[in-house]
Amino acid sequence: MFCLKDGRCCKMPLGAICVFLFHHFIFFFHLAQFCGGVSQVVGPSEPVVAIVGDDTVLPCHLDPAVNAADMTVEWTRSDLTPKFVHVWRDGVELVNKKNEAYMERTSLPINNLKLGDISLKLSKVKLSDRGSYKCFSPALSGQASVELVVGKWRYSLCTERSK
Repeated sequence: MFCLKDGRCCKMPLGAICVFLFHHFIFFFHLAQFCGGVSQVVGPSEPVVAIVGDDTVLPCHLDPAVNAADMTVEWTRSDLTPKFVHVWRDGVELVNKKNEAYMERTSLPINNLKLGDISLKLSKVKLSDRGSYKCFSPALSGQASVELVVGKWRYSLCTERSK
């Protein structure tokens, strides 16, 4: 029996109370996730530009920042088979899943992972590296896209002084 503030009492079956409490619990749980900071995977709004032979970073981070060192992080290109450019799971890189074209050329700096930075370092950039990459974390069910544009040479804007 429940008594209201005005002193009136009412009977409510136990099952109805349980259903009421369950629905309110689910509502507040989802509200806490939405407002309380479940991290999102965030990538850059502009393409990344790199020169053949240089090293570059494909930026991606978690917002708000959480330690990603023990999370699964996948970098992929859908136009490749296998599609994996880099896979990080349980604190180690899974080299056996990686596309051969990226062997020994990718890394996720561990100190950055602890700060929510899941950016991919790509060494010795090749023309064939250009394209659209996906940064994905299954634990967060989120992904971001990063477009890599690759050029063959640098342009110099220096001018000679006349004597």
